[in-house]
Amino acid sequence: MNVKTRLIDKVNHALERFFPEQRLFLRSEEGTRFIRLSPMTQTLGWIGSAAFIAWSIIATAVLLMDSIGSGNMRDQARREKQLYEERLQVLSEERDTRASEAASAQVRFNLALTEISEMQSELLASEERRKELETGIGVIQGTLRRTMSERDEARDTVKGLQVAQTDGTATAAPMPPEARNTVSFLTTALENTAAERDLMAGKSAEAEQYAQSMVYETRLRDERNDQIFRQLEDAVTISLEPLDNMFRKSGMSVDHILGQIKRGYSGQGGPLTPMILSTRGGTLDPEAARANDILGQLDRMNLYRIAAQKMPFDMPVKSGFRFTSGFGRRWGRMHYGTDFAAPIGTPIYAPADGVVTHAGWSSGYGRLVKIQHEFGIETRYAHQSAIRVKKGQRVSRGDRIGDIGNSGRSTGPHLHYEVRVGGKPINPMIYIKAGQDVF
Repeated sequence: MNVKTRLIDKVNHALERFFPEQRLFLRSEEGTRFIRLSPMTQTLGWIGSAAFIAWSIIATAVLLMDSIGSGNMRDQARREKQLYEERLQVLSEERDTRASEAASAQVRFNLALTEISEMQSELLASEERRKELETGIGVIQGTLRRTMSERDEARDTVKGLQVAQTDGTATAAPMPPEARNTVSFLTTALENTAAERDLMAGKSAEAEQYAQSMVYETRLRDERNDQIFRQLEDAVTISLEPLDNMFRKSGMSVDHILGQIKRGYSGQGGPLTPMILSTRGGTLDPEAARANDILGQLDRMNLYRIAAQKMPFDMPVKSGFRFTSGFGRRWGRMHYGTDFAAPIGTPIYAPADGVVTHAGWSSGYGRLVKIQHEFGIETRYAHQSAIRVKKGQRVSRGDRIGDIGNSGRSTGPHLHYEVRVGGKPINPMIYIKAGQDVF
């Protein structure tokens, strides 16, 4: 105890320069008492007070920072939501514009196909008229050559008879009546042949002039057809390019998809229209080949349109949402989908045609809907507050299948959206981003 007392005395003596000994007097009716405050006691009190004040300042600063941070996060969330809604509005307007452009392009394609059919009919008719004209010209030329030959023979015969008549005037008897009749007949025949020759020559000139006009009209029609074909080829290329990009970005084999669509239809050339065939049993002429190329591209575009209805290129949530978690590892575990945070009751839509294979409760998914699409693609929609479809029901793109909720293992109202191909999960944003240029 002596050692402890001496140690306390030394500490008090060392602290006395900073905290001199104080006495607190307490006066009452019975008398006056005092409490002695040693330097050590004052030091401990001062340290405790300073610690309390420091703790108060730090706690107040933490609360203020948390409040400011929460306000900033709410503002940032509102800004992100507004940006997403504006982006969705722009995408919706672009989708409507693309849809109207596609509809007008389809109308132009139908008109162009009608014009091509009419031009082919006119071309066949002109070819038939040209053949008939060539045949007529050949007949006229043959008749003209035969007539000219007969005229030359008749002229030679008349000259011979005239020579014989001249020679026989001085030495022989006058020409018999039969000879005179023959000369008269030959002279008349010669005159008729000359007139027929002149008539056939006029008809031949008219035929040649008509043939030249037909060649000119054919050249003009070819130039007009070439201009129409160029316009059609440019329109098809412009319309087909975004579809090619969309299906390439999906990560699946485009040929396999289009081949499977074709197998669902019968007839040559796919579901659009038959190809143009040669009516003469030979190879196609250049115009028919170009028309076949255009029809082939239109057929491919139509197959794309059918396939796009069966693949999840559209958004499952249209507005009033924000992306919260993407595809990949999260908190040490694999997250197999994309999360769309939105208020409870926000509609969920089918992004493609398909058949509902599950509609009910499923462990951590909560209320879950599964839709089986073509090409081995399956989509899943988890944590719903209400399910609006039944198992076995066939749905189309844009049909409402449920509402966003917070069921199952969830930390807040959102839609957990998955895409699986052949049972293997893939990133849904691959299809969503691929379809942004079209839908």
